[in-house]
Amino acid sequence: MFDTTTPAAPVVPTRGRLRPLGVSEVRITGGFWSDRQAVNGSATLSHIESRLESEGWLPNFDLAAAGTLPDGRRGREFADSEIYKYLEALAWEIGRTDAAVDSDLEQRFRRVVDRVAAAQEPDGYLNTMFGRDGQGERWSALQWGHELYCLGHLFQAAVARARTRPDADDGLIDIARRAADLVCREFGATGRDAICGHAEVEVGLAELGRALGEQRYIDQAALFVERHGRGSLGEIEFGREYFQDDVAVRDAEALRGHSVRANYLSSAAADVATELSDEPLLHALRSQWGRTVERRTYVTGGQGSHHQDEAFGDDWELPPDRAYSETCAGIGSIMFSWRLLLATGEPQYADLIERTLFNVVATSPGDDGRSFFYANTLHQRTPGVPADPDATSMRASSSLRAPWFEVSCCPPNVARTFASLAAYVATADDDGVQLHQYAPSTVRTTLPDGRVVAFEVSTNYPADGDVRVMISEDAEFTLTLRVPSWAEGAAVRVHSEDDVSESPAPAGAVEVARAFRAGDVVELHLPIVARITSPHPMVDAVRGSVVIERGPEVLALESIDLGADVGDAVVAGDPAERDGQVVLPVRRRSSDDVVEAPLVAYHDWARRGPSTMRVWIPTV
Repeated sequence: MFDTTTPAAPVVPTRGRLRPLGVSEVRITGGFWSDRQAVNGSATLSHIESRLESEGWLPNFDLAAAGTLPDGRRGREFADSEIYKYLEALAWEIGRTDAAVDSDLEQRFRRVVDRVAAAQEPDGYLNTMFGRDGQGERWSALQWGHELYCLGHLFQAAVARARTRPDADDGLIDIARRAADLVCREFGATGRDAICGHAEVEVGLAELGRALGEQRYIDQAALFVERHGRGSLGEIEFGREYFQDDVAVRDAEALRGHSVRANYLSSAAADVATELSDEPLLHALRSQWGRTVERRTYVTGGQGSHHQDEAFGDDWELPPDRAYSETCAGIGSIMFSWRLLLATGEPQYADLIERTLFNVVATSPGDDGRSFFYANTLHQRTPGVPADPDATSMRASSSLRAPWFEVSCCPPNVARTFASLAAYVATADDDGVQLHQYAPSTVRTTLPDGRVVAFEVSTNYPADGDVRVMISEDAEFTLTLRVPSWAEGAAVRVHSEDDVSESPAPAGAVEVARAFRAGDVVELHLPIVARITSPHPMVDAVRGSVVIERGPEVLALESIDLGADVGDAVVAGDPAERDGQVVLPVRRRSSDDVVEAPLVAYHDWARRGPSTMRVWIPTV
């Protein structure tokens, strides 16, 4: 059991190998991720709130409070959840920036909470789609109704508030507690033997239970997890695996079905396994993660190769031009991997988090923070069409980043991830601190025995691979630095007042254990050069093709750089770097002429206008 002050973080297990450091212990101070956090805070959050208002999704709560529903209700059955994700994002942003009680952020948060509170029924029920005259009865459409799913996001918003402003008097935590109590009464061991068609309530209940010290919420999450696989939701055209209701969670061999649902459920199962010390369940989840990453995950970290059901394909079914790779699935994958990292301490989970952050999550938002990719193809065959800034797009029909979608789960999901990102940078254990993600930052935490660990991280990562950690206070501890699997030839150097030592840093992690003095410096060098990656031979969709990577970033070829469609481009040599720009010799099938085409980071594609693009480039 951890004996420390609860971190301001989205996931705080009571046991496990590592303890997360929260947004008050880690501050991202510059670089790649700081820029995205700044845009998120200054533009994305206000954009989301504006669209929640104009689309009528937030006013639905006003109609509920006034007793006029269903007249005037707008949005899909899960629209309530976007308000809760927005509240969660605001809560993390308030915590990240240490916003004052009278700040604009705080006042916006409270105004929305007031509108949500007014819509809650006396017994705790909260939903604008069901439960009134003229609407479906409560819990009458569990297959597609998303009632429990929406509450799961409410619970996560309340967790964010409890962890960042535990003494706040806005009422969100009480709203969530009343709703969670209702769920336990309705769906407990002696209640309805049922599950929601979209996993999420499980992960929300588990973390709310941790945050509020309510074991029964964790037990209810465990009940929901164990009820999956009984076929209670019925058969649909996509099969019961769409809901992860075909096989018990602990008996599955890989993630399958709807990719967001699968990752949310697996995240909850990891929470339950950790809290209940269920080692067989944790072992099963680790095995499923391994097979899914090897056989069902794109080189970008994206997951989901089926458009029709937003789902995983079979093993090795990874067509680049039909990649769905939903942004929310990438975020769900990070949620799952992070929980396995905290439980085991194994760096492979942080490797996938890094890959997914740089090549899925960072790809979604536009530079202005007001447009987004919902799906993330790896091969754009025709130039996209700019989205109407005032229109609402279909999910995957937008060929360029769009401002809003009929199903707009991705924008607030991106917002809450960026606002809480510092909580995924570092962890601690009894012996020291572990750095998992590299960004200019400050870290200060107290170990269980009272030792204070404080240091500053300086880096231009991922532009280069030099990471410099300067110790701020004297302390004896172990500093652990993740060494990505691609970083061949990495090395670590320690500068102290007395000497300088250097040693190789093999892939995985490198530990530096010593009595540090303020001013000591630990330098990690990760060789970041363009490299060629070949596909697994079983992935028939990209046989004979390669992808170019540089550090954690996947690179892409765009027609705007080639001066022609990328469809018939063929690799004609090895990549090189010219003045900081990766170039690739390519030729067109119709010509023997070879040109050096600049490559862009995949997360930057389509930022200069419509283009064709591909990640996997044929060699023949």
